[in-house]
Amino acid sequence: MVLAHGGRFNRQGWADQAKAIVAAGFRVLAIDFRGEGQSRGGTSGNNEGRLDVLGAVHYLRKTGAKSVSVVGASMGGDYAAEAAEYEPAAIDRLVLLASGAYTPLTKMKGPKLFILARDDANDDGLRLPKIRTQYAKALDPKELIIVDGSAHAQFLFETDQGERVMREILRFLSER
Repeated sequence: MVLAHGGRFNRQGWADQAKAIVAAGFRVLAIDFRGEGQSRGGTSGNNEGRLDVLGAVHYLRKTGAKSVSVVGASMGGDYAAEAAEYEPAAIDRLVLLASGAYTPLTKMKGPKLFILARDDANDDGLRLPKIRTQYAKALDPKELIIVDGSAHAQFLFETDQGERVMREILRFLSER
């Protein structure tokens, strides 16, 4: 499993979630995007972010993973969605935390889980309407979970919805 961080985080922001995912029996690779955290790469842009996700996916496959899922938060989810559309067969399952408003998932055939808080907003207003629009375009199988509150992406784990979000992710990733 690849964990792709949001813009206000780096790979260290996944520490608690990575422990829970490993405890559930998954192998985890949390990445820093180019120019973020401990990355030695240049600055990250759309293509580079997508390529960073795909690089991590290919690395896991090359080192023995039979299937690879990606959990992406906000910016990391947008990059993961771009990667899933660019190379549809690379990612087996995709979890988008408060992301997915920009790339319709019309090529990726694997299961997709969209999770966001009902009142999550940015300067353009609530994120939910744009994410619902792209969710409607996404190929099945897909699932949308809307939780209470206004926390954005990885900040959801710091709220009273954090345990539920983690349970939903683990349930989704464990389904056959």
